[in-house]
Amino acid sequence: MKNTIYKYFFREFLKFFLITLFALSIIVWTIQSVNFLDLVTEDGHAFATYFSYSFLTISKIITKLMPYSFLVACIFTINKLDKDNELIIVWSSGLNKIHIVNLFFRISLIIMVLQLTFSTILNPTLLKYSRSLLKNAQLQFIPSLMKEKQFNDTVEGLTIFVDKKESQNTYKNVFIQDDGKILSEVGNHSSTIFAKTGVLSQNENYLVLYDGFIQNTSLDQDVTVIKFKKTTFNLSNISTKSISEPKIQETSSLDILNCIIKKRADLLNCKQTKKSLMDQKIELNKRFGMPFFIPLIALTCSFLFSSRRDKKIYKYNNHIYGIISVLILTISEISVRYSGIFWSHTFFYYFFPIFLIPLFYLALIKKFKYENLS
Repeated sequence: MKNTIYKYFFREFLKFFLITLFALSIIVWTIQSVNFLDLVTEDGHAFATYFSYSFLTISKIITKLMPYSFLVACIFTINKLDKDNELIIVWSSGLNKIHIVNLFFRISLIIMVLQLTFSTILNPTLLKYSRSLLKNAQLQFIPSLMKEKQFNDTVEGLTIFVDKKESQNTYKNVFIQDDGKILSEVGNHSSTIFAKTGVLSQNENYLVLYDGFIQNTSLDQDVTVIKFKKTTFNLSNISTKSISEPKIQETSSLDILNCIIKKRADLLNCKQTKKSLMDQKIELNKRFGMPFFIPLIALTCSFLFSSRRDKKIYKYNNHIYGIISVLILTISEISVRYSGIFWSHTFFYYFFPIFLIPLFYLALIKKFKYENLS
């Protein structure tokens, strides 16, 4: 009997949790993906790179939304069971409320381990891989560099200006400033290129310029001017200035630990500056600390089991415990931002949920001990 009730409660919770998590993740991912369109429109990456990069960020979104989805699922599950009078049947059967509290707490531990796995292992791996996609991808939409009456500096060290687009892949008055030795010859410090006409090849790998000149400036500041009737530049190997090196969020948890404990300066993102060490501690606390707030949310929502419909405050309980839970999650988000400043802040960040979990659990035991449960 008890196992049947547990399985039913778990199925109801899991249904609400997955629906909420899926719906919120899709909304956030869609909004984020729109922001990533700059990878195509501004940086010139292919749509395949854009979709792959966007898709690989889903795990980060899911991890971020897990505590909130858990909160919504807890409240919805309890309200649904209470509204359908299923809780009354369960209490009438003689099942102690603390057993259901224990069930929700065990479920929260599963979600906690799941979020811990995502945040410490899966997210850094996928995010680092997504960054490598940008690093290894070549520009696929060269025409995105040739925007009419705009100075385009998508490629680092290269600025392109087009006065007018006359037809498909044909441009009027093309100006190019090459400060990164991308198009200029080896030994030149910079090159300024002007042409009356520019044409992109059909495969978009070559830019053919007509009737212009190239002004080369050497490292010794000697200036030479070369006039041309026709010249061709290879654009197939140029890449954008999109950030290609992994950020701290994309660094493995083991590397961050080695950086903080062993001070491994040879590791990526392991600078031994005060700001860098603070960022490393904050990132580590996000990964290992945030999951501990999920069991605390489960116990907070468990106070809804003590509600009685004959009490005037009954209809406000959802709002009260919902607000308390949101405040707990808000505190967790705020405190983690300051947890890397001092070790005392880190201690408080972990101490807050670890101290309140047994406190809330003892309060629930005391509350149900004197309540008529049959």
